[in-house]
Amino acid sequence: MNRSHLLLTALVLLSAALILTAAPPATRAQDTDWTTCNHAGMKALQAGDYPEAQKQFTLALKTAEAFAPQDKRLAISLNNLARVYKAQAQYDDAAPLYMRAVTVMEKAAGPNDPAVATCLDNLASLYSSQRKYDAAEPLCERALAIYEKALGPEDPEVATCLNNLAMLYQEQEKYGAAEPLAKRALAIVEKALGLDHEDVATCLDNLASLYKAQGKYNEAEPLAKRALAIYEKALGPNHPEVATCLNNLAMLYTAQKNYGNAEPLYKRSLALMEKTFGPNHPWVAMVLENYGGMLQNAKRDTEAQPLLIRAAEIRKEQQK
Repeated sequence: MNRSHLLLTALVLLSAALILTAAPPATRAQDTDWTTCNHAGMKALQAGDYPEAQKQFTLALKTAEAFAPQDKRLAISLNNLARVYKAQAQYDDAAPLYMRAVTVMEKAAGPNDPAVATCLDNLASLYSSQRKYDAAEPLCERALAIYEKALGPEDPEVATCLNNLAMLYQEQEKYGAAEPLAKRALAIVEKALGLDHEDVATCLDNLASLYKAQGKYNEAEPLAKRALAIYEKALGPNHPEVATCLNNLAMLYTAQKNYGNAEPLYKRSLALMEKTFGPNHPWVAMVLENYGGMLQNAKRDTEAQPLLIRAAEIRKEQQK
């Protein structure tokens, strides 16, 4: 699969609802501080404000470190801060946090708790992004088994895990294994959450990506366009997930040599990525590469070269 396609990973935030009824020893002020920071971090992440989310989740983690070592809030904070790092392609920062979150949550809740499955699935998704497929697959399968047993086969958490496992198979070009999982995930979230939920958009865009990878462009396009419409309505037109979806739809048009439809989508995606992550981020380089490649395909090499040179400079800087 073309690694320039950015898959929309269905990662799960852990919320304060997972806290044990009988909270471990902590001062009331610490409890309040943690809850306030965690809530603010979740709100910022939902809005696509990653710097603020990182700040608030870091503060929440600092507070949680003072709790008992098996306090669920520690695992929640580790997981959520890792989620922000992964969203910004800071995989090396995310990995130890996700791994520690799994360990803490297993001790706090037991090995078969749905909260453990969430941590496992998120770690598996990170490994998939790093192309560590052999490490990712057993974690994802274990998470799915826990979810299905604890929550039932039609729960949205099951859909999240199915979607991530489908993406893992897609990355390895195991399309026959991926497609039924992706379709099942979509059916679950549509039934459980409604047709216009952002999780539906995630499943739609990833199923569209799966069809595109197989050259099934006519099947992919309506799914990708529907995903974009849902994201824009649910999250607003300037959200990072919208930028990702725009890039993916532009790539679909590029594959069909429909350059007139692709170009404005690339331009809009690039502007949103630069606004969200800054001008020198890997996601920006990704869109520059895709846009530049489209221009080359359209025999517009003079316009393509500055974009591709800039992308190469960003990649080189990231490797230092």
